[in-house]
Amino acid sequence: MRDNGRNMGANPQTAERLRPIDLARRHGLSTQAVRNYEEAGILPPAARTPHGYRRYTPLHAQALRAFLALVPGHGHHTATSIMRAVNEERAEDAFRLIDESHAQLREDRRTLHAVRAALHDLTSTQQPAHDAPAGPEGALIGSLAGRLGVRPATLRTWERAGLLRPRRDPRTGYRVYDEADVRDARLAHQLRRGGYPLARIAPLLDRVRQAGGVEPLEAALHDWRERVCARGRSMLAGSAALEAYLQDRARAPEPA
Repeated sequence: MRDNGRNMGANPQTAERLRPIDLARRHGLSTQAVRNYEEAGILPPAARTPHGYRRYTPLHAQALRAFLALVPGHGHHTATSIMRAVNEERAEDAFRLIDESHAQLREDRRTLHAVRAALHDLTSTQQPAHDAPAGPEGALIGSLAGRLGVRPATLRTWERAGLLRPRRDPRTGYRVYDEADVRDARLAHQLRRGGYPLARIAPLLDRVRQAGGVEPLEAALHDWRERVCARGRSMLAGSAALEAYLQDRARAPEPA
């Protein structure tokens, strides 16, 4: 009986001898890629024949499966570092790297939630007609600050951080905020109330500008949510494959 290509109950180090081409074909890789993975520490060192040919085992196959399963959730660089740490008997370092990836995913989820909540507040409390920007050309800093309940100095700080980009009246030099600027200021205000630092709000507002407004951003947020969920599932699959590899390593005999 076989499970994912492994002999149940067999010693993973001696049950089968594999050539580089065998590992390559099973995973859709080139033999050079397999050799490169070994040199990078992703695979444990392979024994050599008297003629110098590499001899892989099911343990190497399991290491390769673990690495390929880790890549979608953690990225190539982190997955490489995880496998290298495991193969160098530094399991604690591998677990720390995994924890850091999960922490980043958690922050991505929080950011996504904050943006969705801010957009909901923004669209559900659209300013009425009588609250439109003052004057035909836009709002001045004082009126916008009063509308948001912040000080004009706060809007100037947001501008220096790249959140707002008001134009200047060529005659007076005053800042003038058009409808898009007002939208950005309201969205920034919502995110700041949610505790987000200015450095993290700026790229989110860039997304709004690139999308052409709040409404088109909804589709981007849906795609973002799908990617976050897919990454979470990929991390689960990677953890399962890595655990299988750790179990195989524990059963493997010490190298001669």
